[in-house]
Amino acid sequence: MSKKIIVIDDSVAVRQQVGMALKQAGFDVVEAVDGEQGLATIRGTKDAAMAICDVNMPKMTGLEVLESLSKSGSQLPVLMLTTEGKPELVERAKKNGAKGWIVKPFKAELLVAAVKKLTAA
Repeated sequence: MSKKIIVIDDSVAVRQQVGMALKQAGFDVVEAVDGEQGLATIRGTKDAAMAICDVNMPKMTGLEVLESLSKSGSQLPVLMLTTEGKPELVERAKKNGAKGWIVKPFKAELLVAAVKKLTAA
């Protein structure tokens, strides 16, 4: 059975790129268009293996999603995929349980390798 990855990004192009790379690697992909929908998707998807989350999004940022998951005791691995590279943002994400930080534009093979590592696929 393939592992389910939740991709949370307000950019259709990024969701398509990430989704294509992951599907080619044999993963199932569930998409969410902003942080609020992403959090609801995570909470409603019991068999998710991990989430990939943008930082800058409407309604709820990726960091707010992480903080909410952290407060609820979620063990879901989250990989941040963003244009941001500020050390204080990376630190805040790590403090709230982010398992990795990839800066866009990204190489599909590096993203897939990170997902495989985090899901032990």
